[in-house]
Amino acid sequence: MTPHFETLSVALADGVVTVELNRPDKANAMNQAMWQDIRSAFRWVDETRAARVAILGGRGKYFTSGLDLGMVAGFKKQNEDDCDGRYREELRRKILDLQDALSAIERCRKPVIAAIHGACIGGGIDLITCCDMRYAAVEAYFSIKEIDLGITADVGTLQRLPKLVPDGITRELAYTGRRFDAAEARQIGMVNRVYDSAESLRTGVAEIAMTIADKSPLAVRGIKEMLVYSRDHSVADGLNHVATWNAAMLMSEDLNEAMTAAMEKRPAKFND
Repeated sequence: MTPHFETLSVALADGVVTVELNRPDKANAMNQAMWQDIRSAFRWVDETRAARVAILGGRGKYFTSGLDLGMVAGFKKQNEDDCDGRYREELRRKILDLQDALSAIERCRKPVIAAIHGACIGGGIDLITCCDMRYAAVEAYFSIKEIDLGITADVGTLQRLPKLVPDGITRELAYTGRRFDAAEARQIGMVNRVYDSAESLRTGVAEIAMTIADKSPLAVRGIKEMLVYSRDHSVADGLNHVATWNAAMLMSEDLNEAMTAAMEKRPAKFND
């Protein structure tokens, strides 16, 4: 049974979880409840054996307009303290909590695919850079908008985007806050592919997700573990880590099934 969330819609079918931001009347602005729901939802995906891969999208006209600005105003009121040091310590803790909420996507052992249509602004960039892959509809557009609010993006964009696109491109987009379209996002490597419409985006991403769901779940989880680890470690460290992983996980039922299916010339069927 899939969980219920105030700000998200979640469905599971054939190993594929669809998670949709569900505040369409608010342009899917990321309010306080949504940040917490994102963490809980991807913790559920991680822990649910039947969930093999997840698609992250948005309902309505936009993927997301980013951080709900009401949250920013609320921070000061919620954390008021006569001691300036204590107030700022609490604010730091709040920022760390928001970072952790999105990092739940990266910590999730299952691949997460972002399907982006319409606007993907500010916190939306933080959100999609946590995902394993990103795909966009042709009308999608993006902006690292925090600079126009007089703040430094602090929930992951400046840390993760340079791992996806050239450093100078990240700097230009972050310093200027300029809007860029799906074609440019594809050109710089931020998204894998651009689809002709939101409908073809959903269809194409669903096909990719189903292909992944048909693979060995244990091997898929191992690939994600290695890619995330190797991104932040040396080649030598990454090789050592994968050697340890395969020493423990290689001799599995999935390996036996894959080899047997190949010999019998049939599709492999893996347990969750």
